[in-house]
Amino acid sequence: MKVTSDVSQSISLTVLLTLSGGLMDAYSYMCRDRVFANAQTGNILLFGVHLVEGNIMVSLRYLIPVLAFAAGITAAELFCRFIGEDKRLHWRQLVLIAEALILAGVAFIPAGYSLPANSLISFACGAQVESFRVLSGGKGVATTMCIGNLRSATQHLCDYRFSHDKAALQSGLLYLGIIAVFVCGAVTGDLLVDIIGGYAILGSAALLLAGAVLMHIRKES
Repeated sequence: MKVTSDVSQSISLTVLLTLSGGLMDAYSYMCRDRVFANAQTGNILLFGVHLVEGNIMVSLRYLIPVLAFAAGITAAELFCRFIGEDKRLHWRQLVLIAEALILAGVAFIPAGYSLPANSLISFACGAQVESFRVLSGGKGVATTMCIGNLRSATQHLCDYRFSHDKAALQSGLLYLGIIAVFVCGAVTGDLLVDIIGGYAILGSAALLLAGAVLMHIRKES
């Protein structure tokens, strides 16, 4: 299964997953009560602020997605440990398919039920963060958030400034490109929300399914 593992670290798959990550965050924020699907630091901050202000029920709106995100990480780890590399499907492919099905279900949750919708999205994000975190060459990457990629981009560009190492420049530009892809996903998500409302999350599900298909094609080639 080495081929499949290599595909899970490919730029092409990373682009699809990062577009999906940006779309998910824009969707949950714009369409589901201003809660972040991916940026759990923001949710933790808002949980603390509302808790101190005595808005207990509002604070839960931010806490429960954080717990769901952690549960998604746990689920991905269990996939890895107990499913591993099947002859037909790699465990990471199964994670993408499960994510896509979850997000497709979110599209049909009514607007008044944003808490379960956001929790499911955060669960999917957690599973994705845990499953896809390395690029080819061993570079760490995040497909659902930008802070780690921004740190890496800045570090590599600083290295280039002082060492003139072209590899450092290429790595810095790569991380900036991934951030730009995330922004494109967020913009796409916002546009889709304006056009089709709550069904916009289906765009993210389609990108994840495309990623699973890409892994399968590369494995068979």
